[in-house]
Amino acid sequence: MPRSSTSWPRLVRLVASGHASRGATSRIGTVMERPRLLADRSFPHYAYLPGRGPHPVRDPAGHSYNVQPAQVTVSLDSDEFAWGQDLFNHGYYWEAHEAWEALWQVAEKGSPMRALLKGLILLSASGVKIRERKRSAAMRHAGRAGALLRELTTRPHQAFSCALAISPALLADLAEATASAPPVLHVTEKGQPEPVFSFILGKPGAQPRVIPHKRPHEDGASSG
Repeated sequence: MPRSSTSWPRLVRLVASGHASRGATSRIGTVMERPRLLADRSFPHYAYLPGRGPHPVRDPAGHSYNVQPAQVTVSLDSDEFAWGQDLFNHGYYWEAHEAWEALWQVAEKGSPMRALLKGLILLSASGVKIRERKRSAAMRHAGRAGALLRELTTRPHQAFSCALAISPALLADLAEATASAPPVLHVTEKGQPEPVFSFILGKPGAQPRVIPHKRPHEDGASSG
């Protein structure tokens, strides 16, 4: 399907600049600056990256070791869906992947909801790869996510835009642009989360939020 009306080179520039003038903050946004959807839930005590800490479910030191899966409700209004958005927004991409996969596994096969969840799972995987500085893999996951999300732009799927606070098509464009031109990464402490996408999911009734950050050359570094 065709991309949205924003030209691809311009979209990459907008994501790189965060719609901001020179001198804007170089960080996409710290964890504390981003809103919470489920403020009563505590985040895991580390954000997992493959090979850089105990595996969350297989290692006895993992943050979800021996945690029994909860019964989930496949709904845009469910706490489980919002929890995936919270994790994603705050840079817990592996954990967001797992949260949405739990819903995807029980969603009706062939349904738009299942396609949406698969797209979000792939976006989370792209976030992991960006943090690992694996640009090609990040672009591949974002591209697969984009293809799914652009199928969800017709009128019956307007509820998806409301739940995400951004249209699936625009989400696809922004995710692909971010993977193509990754932000400067700053976190060096193992296990600390770091948001890499400039949009925030799940603010009903709000315009899509884009948090500014500098281009890599402005910071004198590159994400590789």
